Amino acid sequence: MPEEQKKKTPPPKKEGKPEAAADKPAGKPAPEAPPGKGPKKAPGPTAPAPEGAPVGAEAAKPAEGTGAPPTVAAPTAAELLADDLAGKKIVRAKGAKNIVSGVANILATFNNTLVSITDMQGHVIGWSSAGRVGFKGSRKSTAYAAQQVAQDAARQAMSHGMREIEVRVKGPGSGRESAIRALQAIGLEITTIKDVTPVPHNGCRPRKKRRV
Repeated sequence: MPEEQKKKTPPPKKEGKPEAAADKPAGKPAPEAPPGKGPKKAPGPTAPAPEGAPVGAEAAKPAEGTGAPPTVAAPTAAELLADDLAGKKIVRAKGAKNIVSGVANILATFNNTLVSITDMQGHVIGWSSAGRVGFKGSRKSTAYAAQQVAQDAARQAMSHGMREIEVRVKGPGSGRESAIRALQAIGLEITTIKDVTPVPHNGCRPRKKRRV
């Protein structure tokens, strides 16, 4: 009997494997903070922006009055001429006659520019040239020199009371248009413009060409 009981009794069960959680090794301990440095603090809530403050794209824009100044267009030649003329006053000449209208004769050559202003009878009231206003050499033939010449002659004529003129242009120089614009800018009223450049009808033989 005891032998049969021993046979019937099942063998003892082997202890099973522990749970998966038990198999995994414990996690690595968190690295200790270096001495002198505390743990990082989470960022706290930001303070609300005051009322009326710019938000978003408006805040990125530079404030008015603090940014770079706006670009300004360069002044034109007419504006510079007007500023130059505004600073100089025309003084009436002593014993001047009241001559309201006259004629402006402009001689523009390749080397110089001359302007003479006369009354309607041909009496010279004022004149000027590039050398008289201080230009020398090759600068006498420039358009700027012609402008200064016309201004100088016009001031002399306006000191006698002249207000309107007829313009007569002679020669192929570069100061033709500059002299006319200067006369108009200084305040003279131009009634007519005539080109009186003489044109030969195959008259005289021209001089020989330069050998450069």
